[in-house]
Amino acid sequence: MQDGPYVLEARGVTKIFGNHTALDAIDFGLRPGEVHALLGENGAGKSTLIKVLTGAYQPDAGGVFVDGAPVTLDNPLHAQTHGIGTVYQEVNLLPNRSVAENLYLGHQPTRFGLVDHRKMEKAARTLLERYGSALDPASDLGSHSVAVQQIVAIARAVELSGKVLILDEPTASLDRNEVERLFEVIADLKKSGLAIIFITHFLDRVFAISDRVTVLRNGRPVDTRQLDSVSRTDVVRLMLGKDIAFPAPPISSPSAPPPTCCSNSNPMAARKACIPSI
Repeated sequence: MQDGPYVLEARGVTKIFGNHTALDAIDFGLRPGEVHALLGENGAGKSTLIKVLTGAYQPDAGGVFVDGAPVTLDNPLHAQTHGIGTVYQEVNLLPNRSVAENLYLGHQPTRFGLVDHRKMEKAARTLLERYGSALDPASDLGSHSVAVQQIVAIARAVELSGKVLILDEPTASLDRNEVERLFEVIADLKKSGLAIIFITHFLDRVFAISDRVTVLRNGRPVDTRQLDSVSRTDVVRLMLGKDIAFPAPPISSPSAPPPTCCSNSNPMAARKACIPSI
């Protein structure tokens, strides 16, 4: 990823709902060939900013720019025509239809006024091969894992848009192996020059795949940093606006049982007891 002009940009974007300012003069820029993480606590403004960038919301002030030119995005379908696609945690496709139908829904190839299934499945097979998948395009999408459905959704979004891909919590329902596979797909897309916004609550995944990070807090921009110049502690401090203090374990007698947060018998309790929520 090189420094250069932004493919997608928010300049001074403000969004107000009644008496609540959800976004307050947000500046955000995305470059081709980068994975840019967008972080913040719940309510920080991440989802609202994404909805402005995809045309679901109209800004009350400021504007959205694509390749340096101002654009008015009427809705997410209109955003697709400007090269902006989005994939959410919950795959918004049709599980009872085939993989090929989901990939080309709304723009199926036709022959004599009818859908040309043979041509569509051939095109789907070729498209999926770019993602390292030998998936049967005639199989029902719902018969596959969430991870496979995510890759199909990404392939569709990139095919329809091809310039910007927004991934909103794409790894939340995936296991470790599925996350690694998805990250391989993201790395390949990044090499091809696609610009990617990555939203997640998992900091380890941010550092595994992202180039830059922008942190929002209370609807305001806090900072944008190169990931290789900050630590996880730095990012958490930016998100919370304060340092993190880890409490010292209580002093106990040798015969006393270890505190809950040090017990191996209850790892979930350990996580909740010893690690501050972000």
